[in-house]
Amino acid sequence: MDQVISAARTLGKQLQADERYTRYIQAQEANNQDAALQEMIERFNLMRVELNTEVSKTEKDQERIKELDAEVKSVYRDIFANRNMIAFTEARGELETLIGFVNQIVTGSSNGEDPETIEYTASCGGSCSSCAGCH
Repeated sequence: MDQVISAARTLGKQLQADERYTRYIQAQEANNQDAALQEMIERFNLMRVELNTEVSKTEKDQERIKELDAEVKSVYRDIFANRNMIAFTEARGELETLIGFVNQIVTGSSNGEDPETIEYTASCGGSCSSCAGCH
């Protein structure tokens, strides 16, 4: 087997053994087991569809759009105020930081940089939907 692929598989196993990965998986499971959180997420998704449907109508009901928008934002705030979601967001951020650093090392190395001297540099990928927060 190719040594680089073998090293990547070893890295994958080490990643899964890392405490940041473990915390992420545990936090994800806690979210899945939190019935109140799951209900809020389901409600949020349904309300978002309803809002999108209302916005897409030819004859828009601006009052209904404002009402739905306020409700969507309120449920969204409630979701991210949930203790399990807070823990999940933090754990996801830590794991994404680790993976980002690994990616920087691999990318830098493929560009001729010394892997031993590459330091982590936080950067914004531009997609707030997958972001754990600005650092």
